[in-house]
Amino acid sequence: MGRVTVRRPVLRLSADGRRRRQEALAAEEPLELRVDGRALAVIMRTPGHDVELAHGFLLAGGVIGAAGDVSTARYCDGVDDQGRNTYNVLDLALAPGVERDSSYGPCGTAAPDAVRRGTRFSPAGDGVRVAPATLTTLPDLLRERQRVFASTGGLHAAGLFTAAGEPLVVREDVGRHNAVDKVVGWALVEGRVPLSGTVLTVSGRVSFELVRKAAMAGIPVLAAVSAPSSLAVEQAEEQGVTLVGFLRGSSMNVYTGAERITGS
Repeated sequence: MGRVTVRRPVLRLSADGRRRRQEALAAEEPLELRVDGRALAVIMRTPGHDVELAHGFLLAGGVIGAAGDVSTARYCDGVDDQGRNTYNVLDLALAPGVERDSSYGPCGTAAPDAVRRGTRFSPAGDGVRVAPATLTTLPDLLRERQRVFASTGGLHAAGLFTAAGEPLVVREDVGRHNAVDKVVGWALVEGRVPLSGTVLTVSGRVSFELVRKAAMAGIPVLAAVSAPSSLAVEQAEEQGVTLVGFLRGSSMNVYTGAERITGS
C-alpha cells in the first residue's frame, strides 16, 4: 500500500513572523482499476482500502451486487523507478457469469443513459426511523474517527452508522466519492449489502453521484454537514432516500423522506 500522508517543507507566515517547518499532506495517487485485465478507470485517491474502493465503485456502477461477484483482487504491474511495487494498479477478476458493464468507459464515468438506472437494492420501502437527536451526534462521531484529517486537514470522510447512531465504519479520502465507495465496498465485502436501516454521513456537500451510490447500496438515509445539489435532491426523491443537509449543531434541513425522521 502507498503512503497515506507525505511530509513536505512549507513556509509558515503569520502575525508572529515566518518560519519553515515540515507539514503532513494527505497523499493523492492514481489507482488504475482493471476488470479481468482490461483497464476500466483511473481514480485519483488516497492510498489505502483500495479493494474496498474497487468493490464500492463497481457496485455503484451496477457491475456487481455481492462480494462473490469478484473472484480475485490483486495488485499488479505498477513499479517505481527503483522497481518497487507502487500498489497503484489493481485488477479484479469477475466471477463466472458476471459481465462487465459496458456503460462504464475508460475514464470510469457512466454513460448518460445509464446514470439514472434503478438499483437492485431499492431503499424506498425501508421503514427505518431516525431521531433528530441521533443525527446531530453523527458529524462529531465522524470527525473523531478521521485520523488522517487530524494530521493533515485535507481529507473528506464518509461514515456508516446504525439508526441508533452506532458507528459501523469510517473511511477517509481526498475524494468525497472515493470515501463513500470505500465505505460501501467494506459493507459489500462484509456481506452487509443491502444496507437496510443505516445512515450514511458525509463530511461535505452532496452531489447526484453520492445519492446514487447510497441508493445502489440500499442505504435509506444520507446526511451531510453541507448542502445538496438540485439533482441530488431529485435523485433522492426518485430513489426513496431520505436526504438531510446542513447537519450542524442542533439544526438540519430535511429535503426528502421526512417520514423517516421522528417527530417530523
